Parts: sequence; structure tokens; C-alpha cells
Amino acid sequence: QVQLVESGGGLVQPGGSLRLSCAASGFTLDDYAIGWFRQAPGKEREGISCISSSDGYTNYADSVKGRFTISRDNAKNTMYLQMSSLNAEDTAVYYCAASYQLLPRNADQYAYWGQGTQVTVSS
Repeated sequence: QVQLVESGGGLVQPGGSLRLSCAASGFTLDDYAIGWFRQAPGKEREGISCISSSDGYTNYADSVKGRFTISRDNAKNTMYLQMSSLNAEDTAVYYCAASYQLLPRNADQYAYWGQGTQVTVSS
């Protein structure tokens, strides 16, 4: 059974850090491009980072550039999102996803999705 399971969300103070994990099962994550998305209440889903399946090319949304880092550990079949300098605007449900495309350009190109993990930034 193909599955992505996120973990690591929670409540963090402004300026703090969190690392989200996304464990894959039922398929080999190494063969896929991976991405992280988030959706805040009342807002559209936002793609925040992606890493290609081939050369490790990464990209980031302007809203998180310089603060978030996407990575993957193929040996553990797991992807990560390291988040730092968090602020209230980062509060959202975060989703991981995997795509057959070398470098997917939108959410429709992702085949597998996790269930989401809540990140709340508040003092």
C-alpha cells in the first residue's frame, strides 16, 4: 500500500524551528520528485518547496526562501522539511507529496500525498 506519513508538527514560538518528516512506504521515494505544500485556514494550498528526482535540484517559494530547507534520506525512504525563523504566517497544515515528474510545476503533477501535519506558530 502506497503511503506518505508526516510527523513533527506542533506548536512553536515565533522565531523557533521545527523539522517535519515524511516517511514513504509501498514505493521507493528515490524514484520520485518530492515536495512540501501548506494550507492555512481560508487560504489556497501553497507549494513551498520541491526537490527533483534526478539531480537534487531544489526550489523554494519566496515566502520560505532562506528559512526552510527540503531534503531526503533515500536510505530511510524519508523526506524532511527543516523550518527556522518561524512566524505566525507559517501557521498551516503541511503536506508532503511525491511526483513521477522530474521537477513538477504544480500540485496536479503529484501522485501521492500525506495526510498533513499541523504547524502552529504562536507565543
